[in-house]
Amino acid sequence: MASYRIALIPGDGIGGPVIAAAWAVLQAAAKAEGFTLAAESFPWSCAYYLETGRMMPEDGIESLRGFDAILLGAVGWPQTVPDSVSLHGLLLPIRKAFVQYANIRPHRLLPGVQGPLRAEGFDILCIRENTEGEYAGAGGRVHQGSANEVAVETSIFTRAGVERILRFGFEQARARRGKLASVTKSNAQKYSMVFWDEITDLLAADYPDVEVTRYHIDAMAARMVMAPESLDVVVASNLFGDILTDLGAAIQGGLGFAASANIDPTRTSPSMFEPVHGSAPDIAALGIANPIASIWSGAMMLEHLGEPAAAKRVMRAVEAVTARGIGTRPGQDKTDAITAAILSAVG
Repeated sequence: MASYRIALIPGDGIGGPVIAAAWAVLQAAAKAEGFTLAAESFPWSCAYYLETGRMMPEDGIESLRGFDAILLGAVGWPQTVPDSVSLHGLLLPIRKAFVQYANIRPHRLLPGVQGPLRAEGFDILCIRENTEGEYAGAGGRVHQGSANEVAVETSIFTRAGVERILRFGFEQARARRGKLASVTKSNAQKYSMVFWDEITDLLAADYPDVEVTRYHIDAMAARMVMAPESLDVVVASNLFGDILTDLGAAIQGGLGFAASANIDPTRTSPSMFEPVHGSAPDIAALGIANPIASIWSGAMMLEHLGEPAAAKRVMRAVEAVTARGIGTRPGQDKTDAITAAILSAVG
């Protein structure tokens, strides 16, 4: 019987309850499909930072290295810890240390979910570069607090980094409907984004079966609103991918449905799976957080681990529940009620 070790990092706010919900559903699916999941939970969070001065201990990365995957809830509690501290102290170091360069975010309407647009039949897979680009962390500030203060933030685009994420996008498009949209702003950013466009064109020769279209970020934002059904795989840099995937989450009905995977395609290191709704401090104590994004992320984890039947079982259960209207009404359905309904549907 196959067995997998999973590191759980519930994090802050609603991260705790949605990870608990996802873990219960994943355990049920594993039992039904004949394998086991073993978890170790880590308390790393903004509360941990206030106690220790660190978002995770110095050996945190090494503590995670031996796991098959990481399931994360949410990071951030800006009332007490600046987002720049929490993000750079936990989430980004994990992504970079384990070279989780492919951030995958699926966008489609689940049955019974009413999105804000009159759009049906869209199924967009956003691929976001996850380790460099605009979030590389290169830069600094001088003369702080003075009238002459200067802040510099440098985007880093390497040939290896751009080529590998584009190639990953091409492979995903080849496995889906054969359409790739590459997103830049090369009319304004004449070095990094022209560089990205050139590599897109170069790699396209290796994928003659994939239809490639280049978009500027502003045009892509408009297309996602006006014609989301026209898109298949969208690949973008760290910043542009971050922005477009929040737009995609809105189109699919809200952040409560926004799942993601941070993948090391080489499988040298563990990959990390997380909902992208954040810690939601305003509802953290109300018991109304939608666990579907976390459960969907867990299904992506099962797929990555090589358990596609279990992943499909989880998604069938989620879809059966949303088709009945459960989990589709923000703020009306309790976390526990949504979880119980999905558990029942897992079988």
